Amino acid sequence: MTAPFLPSDRPRARLKPKANARAIRHGFPWVYANELVTDRRTKKLAPGTLAVLEDEGRTPLGLVSVNPESKIICRVLDTSPEAELDQNWFERRIARALALRERLFDAPFYRLVHAEADGFPGVIIDRFGEVCVIQPNAAWAETHLELLTDALVSVTGVSTVLKNGSGRTRALEGLDDASAVLRGGEPDAPVHVPMNGATYLADLTGGQKTGLFYDQRPNHAFAARLVQPGAQVLDVFSHVGGFALAMLAGGAGEALAVDGSAPALALAGQGGEASGFADRFTTRQGDAFEVLTALGEEGRSFDVVICDPPAFAPNKQSLEAGLRAYERIARLAAPLVKPGGYLGLCSCSHAADLSRFRSASARGIGRAGRRAQLIHTGFAGPDHPLMPQLAESGYLKALFFRL
Repeated sequence: MTAPFLPSDRPRARLKPKANARAIRHGFPWVYANELVTDRRTKKLAPGTLAVLEDEGRTPLGLVSVNPESKIICRVLDTSPEAELDQNWFERRIARALALRERLFDAPFYRLVHAEADGFPGVIIDRFGEVCVIQPNAAWAETHLELLTDALVSVTGVSTVLKNGSGRTRALEGLDDASAVLRGGEPDAPVHVPMNGATYLADLTGGQKTGLFYDQRPNHAFAARLVQPGAQVLDVFSHVGGFALAMLAGGAGEALAVDGSAPALALAGQGGEASGFADRFTTRQGDAFEVLTALGEEGRSFDVVICDPPAFAPNKQSLEAGLRAYERIARLAAPLVKPGGYLGLCSCSHAADLSRFRSASARGIGRAGRRAQLIHTGFAGPDHPLMPQLAESGYLKALFFRL
């Protein structure tokens, strides 16, 4: 690994006169390509290069990483332009992130690092007991991956560290999609994860993202509060059984989990067995829209229905189509809810803000001929902290209606 630049040797990256330097001073972590002076020298910088960010008057604003291949051309790493990204720097930030999670959770199963909000722009680290999975979704993190891994092991004491290289974000940074074992050995079986009274199985090498979605934990818990003993519940886009297993742990009599992925449903079934719910838990593979339509034609009804789809609106260009999809989900799901029952609708699309998502959901419920009370709005758990200056970090919304 090449030695880092000494502060005096670092290149300079300068904001254009109309760029909002005040936002950077107040904590905004990104500089977009159209805000930076991109001369030939800047364009030739290797992705992930450390540089000193300056305002138009050449006053230093902090230490950034530069990636000329990305629309986010600079990511603020430190407010000190002289900061050294050595192992101590990484250890201090990981220790600060760990202290929050250890205060919040009794067992080491959580999101340990949530990107910008934890001081690691573009970096996700999920912890599964003695295993951590890193998603280095920014070029600077890929460049410093060895230091990051060393610091992670030093602070947490985990025995295994995996790199997950999948995902759209890495492609936007010009990075490959290769995954790897960084420390220890590859797990030979899914990891058992205890949450909300149930046991989930996470495939850390072949599953979606890092293997499990921790962000919905508090919303799973709220859904479990809605069930009465013996209730029938439906979990659509269930992945590895997220809402279904939590509601069974809360006393539901029967749960049906629907997903398009056979491997995810197999893990959901194994989670049901590990939780002691095998006799009350069934799965159904298929396209969610088609299964919802079929369940309506079959005359099925449930006490609680939850729909937690993937991001239908991952960017502004897909927003209108995404909102129509959320409306359609609500329209198909609402008729399946028994009178006095509950409907939970979720969105992980940061482009669809809460107001628009809520309006689309209400339209769908109304088009289904149902009337609703909105009883709770949920967000990601506290191990997914929100960076106030960055709206994109508040991506998850969960709306719970009584119909």
